[in-house]
Amino acid sequence: MTDLPTGYYLTPGDIGVALTAIAEAGFSGVEVFDGNLMGWEDGIEPFRSALTDNGLSLTGVYSGGHFIYRDAHDDEYARFERSIAVAASAGARHYIVGGGSIRSTGRRVEDFAVMGELLDRVAERARAEGLVPSYHPHLGSLAETGEQIDALFAASSIGLCADVAHLAVGGSDPAAVIRRYADRLDYVHLKDADLTTGAFLPLGSGDIDLAAVIAEVRAAGYDDWITVELDGYLGDLQAAAVTSRTFLEHHGLAD
Repeated sequence: MTDLPTGYYLTPGDIGVALTAIAEAGFSGVEVFDGNLMGWEDGIEPFRSALTDNGLSLTGVYSGGHFIYRDAHDDEYARFERSIAVAASAGARHYIVGGGSIRSTGRRVEDFAVMGELLDRVAERARAEGLVPSYHPHLGSLAETGEQIDALFAASSIGLCADVAHLAVGGSDPAAVIRRYADRLDYVHLKDADLTTGAFLPLGSGDIDLAAVIAEVRAAGYDDWITVELDGYLGDLQAAAVTSRTFLEHHGLAD
């Protein structure tokens, strides 16, 4: 692997071990941060071989950055270009963008329009490389609540990556958000949450009405990858993965 350039999202740990654990839990695909791929920028074959050895597809690559400062757009876009190129060479299906700075003084109305400009530029580049681009509303980012998501999506044509737990903990009804943006639903992140504490949980272990979410995903005609994730969970990760996999099987979502 080459040295990792700066500015990319990265999950620490041995990615080979992670791929094996994911496959052993019964999953057939995996999503990774762009920083976990950038070390193979000059030769992606070892990573692709690790996917093949574990019987996994690369469902998506997640990236992010700073969007509300227009004079930084060219530099941010240059980093996104590299990330998109590596994602495409790795065989990814989706390219997910998160993030969005919040000023120390709070959000400004114009921030959504400025962010939308860069999101559309990144989405166009991702599509040109054969990827499906989407934006992931995230806790602590510019677009967290339903009203903020509406403001951003009014300023950009990028598709929606509906992370149902982030939507719910952020104060939205995830099923309602999916219904509202059914024509822009390009990807789904599925996890549960304790809505009192905000802790993320394995599927079926929290307070989110996942049956309603699944019904809206199906009503939208969505027929693509659904990625299960569990960031920040302090329990047994392998057991949690099996719990979520069992939930998917029970609801007819597992392949």
